[in-house]
Amino acid sequence: MKAIIITACPSGMATTFLAARRLEQAAGRLGWQVEVEMHGELEPLAPVTAEAIADADLVIVAADHVPGAQRFAGKRLYRAPIDQALPDPAAFLERAEREASAYTPPAETSPTEAPQAGPSSTAAAASNGARKIVAVTACPTGVAHTFMAAEALSEAGRALGHAIRVETQGSVGAQDQLTDEEIAEADLVILACDIEVDPTRFAGKRVYRTSTGNALKKPRPTIEAAFEQAEVERAGSAGRSGDETGKSVKEQGVYKHLLTGVSFMLPMVVAGGLLIALSFVFGIEAFQEEGTLPAALMQIGGGTAFALMIPVLAGYIAYSIADRPGIAPGMIGGMLASEIGAGFIGGILAGFLAGYVAKAVAQHVKLPSSVESLKPILIIPLVASLVTGLTMIYVVGEPVAAILSALTTFLENMGSTNAVLLGILLGAMMCFDLGGPVNKAAYTFGVGLLASETYGPMAAIMAAGMVPAIGMGIASFVARAKFSEPEREAGKASFVLGFCFISEGAIPFAAKDPLRVIPISMLGGAITGALSMLVGAKLMAPHGGIFVLLIPNAISPALLYLGAIVIGSLVTGLGYAAIKRGGQPVPVSATA
Repeated sequence: MKAIIITACPSGMATTFLAARRLEQAAGRLGWQVEVEMHGELEPLAPVTAEAIADADLVIVAADHVPGAQRFAGKRLYRAPIDQALPDPAAFLERAEREASAYTPPAETSPTEAPQAGPSSTAAAASNGARKIVAVTACPTGVAHTFMAAEALSEAGRALGHAIRVETQGSVGAQDQLTDEEIAEADLVILACDIEVDPTRFAGKRVYRTSTGNALKKPRPTIEAAFEQAEVERAGSAGRSGDETGKSVKEQGVYKHLLTGVSFMLPMVVAGGLLIALSFVFGIEAFQEEGTLPAALMQIGGGTAFALMIPVLAGYIAYSIADRPGIAPGMIGGMLASEIGAGFIGGILAGFLAGYVAKAVAQHVKLPSSVESLKPILIIPLVASLVTGLTMIYVVGEPVAAILSALTTFLENMGSTNAVLLGILLGAMMCFDLGGPVNKAAYTFGVGLLASETYGPMAAIMAAGMVPAIGMGIASFVARAKFSEPEREAGKASFVLGFCFISEGAIPFAAKDPLRVIPISMLGGAITGALSMLVGAKLMAPHGGIFVLLIPNAISPALLYLGAIVIGSLVTGLGYAAIKRGGQPVPVSATA
């Protein structure tokens, strides 16, 4: 028998590839000749040829829709969800052979529709009802939510019959960048971003703004809402605020501006912390001897990278508010905050002050057209820097410096009871919403304290953030009978993501069973945070997960810190394995 096998999962990753390979192997054992078409991100799309379709006796689609449906009009076709193909692929193929029937494609699908490979997929939009969509995803750390949201939007868009291309602006920069031609041809632009991205290239297009969390958890409703609510992007930065009216505080305003600053500051913190840790390899006080390599490493990490943390934080908070004119006054205010001892709290205040002053000058100061061009390079930087600087020196600086000093002193001198309570609070916050605003609030708090050389809370935060994803991996291994095959595959991926300090690896499980996953994750995270604070663990770098242990002195004490992670993960994993009900698989849209 000649057959065509098509696989597609909503996020287009591991499950797509795994199902295709298992079905292909099972078909080989049955003596079938098969052509395989995978709609995923692991390999470029290679559509089956018209000749192969004409010769096929059977078409098997393991997906929630039939890609390029018109191609298969009149063919014997069987379609079922992809999760049904994984447990017993041979039985799936036999059922397909028995139950396949002549296929009639939906009337709204264009007769010429066929899947296209690569970035030019927008050219394949169907003429009836299908639209061309371009999107950008970006989260503060640029690691997990950025790419998971992109995959969810891509698959949801294809499932709805639209041609969609997504650009990710992650920690390694922009990938799959949209071309000017794709943007020009697009009917809709979706910006699923938790940080500010440059919208000027979308001027004149219908733009819809949302968060990466919404795009990841509700991709179809997000696309549907985008078509209804998108507004035309005005040229320049002035239209930014107006386009965001009606969005929640999380999707605009204070939250978004703060996370933009944190995202730009984060590489400084990571690089500086690891360089300081490397200087400690030669001895805790080796850097004090001038002219040595440890002294050079300390100068680069502590004297330069850490010195730039607060100015960069403030500068890019201001950038998020007022675009480029806000950067200079924001960085000046951040540097003043650092010099007068106001620390990260002062830097945050300076960033918001500079940003809103710069924005006010840009919008409300009217100049003759002959000198209007001087506004962004002369008037705005001068006025905003002057107002921000004087306010920081004479109004904000000393009170905030006193508050930060008191906080630092309290954290450094608190007893074990208070340390444990703080660890419980931070650990529970990290596990509450798995990358959401509560998680980011705790993370930002820990990162900010690194500037004042307070390393304990950051250690507790990273340890607790690893627990949910590792715990779900443990649960899927220990209680295999309660998990379907897709769930067990999701558990493997979750385990690895947890080691990398990507708590979003637990999202597939939390989305399916939040009333059990969230509380047991918070319990494990709280225990881990408490143990980390109790043993006095200190962490120099705010990211990297378990792999930071490979750098001597980046975490201390390393073994006790690792023990805290193991204990919390076991509590979460074994606890969830005990309370989970079996028989209901995790949605494949979040697992692959």
